[in-house]
Amino acid sequence: MLSAAAIVDLHDELTSAWHTPEGQGTVDDASDDRHPASAATGDFLARVARQHRANFDLWHIEDEARAPGASDAALADVKRRIDATNQRRNDLAEDLDRVLMEWLEAKDLPKADALLHSESPGLMIDRLSIQALKIYHTREESERPGAPAGHDERNRDRLAILMEQRADLAACLDALWRDTLSGTRRFKLYRQLKMYNDPSLNPAIYGKGGCESKG
Repeated sequence: MLSAAAIVDLHDELTSAWHTPEGQGTVDDASDDRHPASAATGDFLARVARQHRANFDLWHIEDEARAPGASDAALADVKRRIDATNQRRNDLAEDLDRVLMEWLEAKDLPKADALLHSESPGLMIDRLSIQALKIYHTREESERPGAPAGHDERNRDRLAILMEQRADLAACLDALWRDTLSGTRRFKLYRQLKMYNDPSLNPAIYGKGGCESKG
C-alpha cells in the first residue's frame, strides 16, 4: 500500500516532466493516461501525484510573488492563488491519510494501544514532495551556465544535504508504516483546519462585511 521508494521515484519523475512543455498540465491531468503519473499503478499513487502537483503549483506561484517590479494588484492576485493552492495542498495531504486509515481499519489497525507517532504519513509525503522540488531546482542551479564563481560548488553541497535529508525522511516513512502494520505504532489523521480561506472564520473578511455574523 505504501512504499517510500515508489513515492520518491514518482515525485522525481513528475517534477522533471512538469518542467517540460510536453509535461505541463493541470492538477487533474496528474492521473490520466496522457500523463507520466500513469506509470503510478494504483489509486494511492495517483493521489500522491495530485498532492505533489499542488506543491509544484504552489512553488511556482510563490516565485511570481518574488518577481521584481510586480504591481500591487498582481501581488494581491498571487496571494489569493497561494492561499487557494495551499488549501488544496493540505486537503490532498489529509486525503492521503484518510485513504491509508480506511485501508488500515479494514485490518483492525492501527492498534489503539500502540505508541502514537506525532506525524502522519500524509504530512511526511507532503515533506517528501517539497524535498523533491528543492532537489530539482538545486540541481538545476548547480548546472546553471554563466553562474558566478563558486555557485555550482555551493549548490552541489546543498544538493548532497537535501538528498541525505530526503533519504532519512523516506526511511522514517517506511519505518512508520512497517511499525503500524506490526501493531507497535499508530498515527492519527491530523486536520489542518485552515482558517484564512473560510469567510466565517477570518476577521479580515467577515470584519469587512464579507460574511454576516450569526452571533
